[in-house]
Amino acid sequence: MDKIKIENMEIFARHGVYPEENKLGQKFLVSAVLHTDIRKAGKTDDLNATINYGEICRLMDTFMKEHTFSLIERAAESMAEELLLHIPGLEKVEIEVKKPWAPIGLPLESVSVEILRQWHTAYIALGSNMGDRKALLDQAVSSLGALPGYPVRDGQGRTVAAKAVEKVSRYYETAPYGVTDQADFLNACLRLRTLLTPEELLETLHRVEQEAGRERIIRWGPRTLDLDLIFYDDLVLESDDLCIPHVEMHKRRFVLEPLCEIAPYKRHPIYGKTVQEMLADNGI
Repeated sequence: MDKIKIENMEIFARHGVYPEENKLGQKFLVSAVLHTDIRKAGKTDDLNATINYGEICRLMDTFMKEHTFSLIERAAESMAEELLLHIPGLEKVEIEVKKPWAPIGLPLESVSVEILRQWHTAYIALGSNMGDRKALLDQAVSSLGALPGYPVRDGQGRTVAAKAVEKVSRYYETAPYGVTDQADFLNACLRLRTLLTPEELLETLHRVEQEAGRERIIRWGPRTLDLDLIFYDDLVLESDDLCIPHVEMHKRRFVLEPLCEIAPYKRHPIYGKTVQEMLADNGI
């Protein structure tokens, strides 16, 4: 990924824990590294084919001046989100906010925080075997689609926020898994572009399930809505609450079949096989 760098832009703003900092203000130095594809701009010399760094500088200056935060951590986080949500073509951003002569009572040049934030691609499996199954899946897709989306330009060159959900499979009628003495499921998979961390995304999935009346009583039992995080970029993660990739996905037809419809060549980061190959391994 190519980079555009902005280093140590001086901005007078009013961020700080102490009231006098918010009232009197002070100088901050803000740097940004914009990760984007500049190949087309490099070949055509067209400003519209790249990210306008002048526009970015004005946006950062205005943002720092119009907001007041206690922490430079919050300033950096909020600015990164502002850029990612409003600048088409920006895949990843590094932000550093320096606070020269921070009031800590000791001699120093500056204190700074530096963060990296980016867009992620996640694949979610959906299932329902209670109530109006189709309506419940539709509502889940709509709820996830309402999350902040990757910005794009419309036909007039204006920046618009696209829906977070990029692709949705057909709905598949499937037999129950685990506890088989229950109604058949409707299952699907979708692809999501998100700024959420895996843990934040898991919390969001649980919230959408709860809104659909999901109750966790019997493992593999009937449910109004089941949402599972299958892939998150190429991340391999194991914690008490979350494993990525989903540990059972390579065995489950009701996941592999709809997932293969929207991402047949997505490769499992541990086993190295594509979704299409895993589906074939299951004799499907």
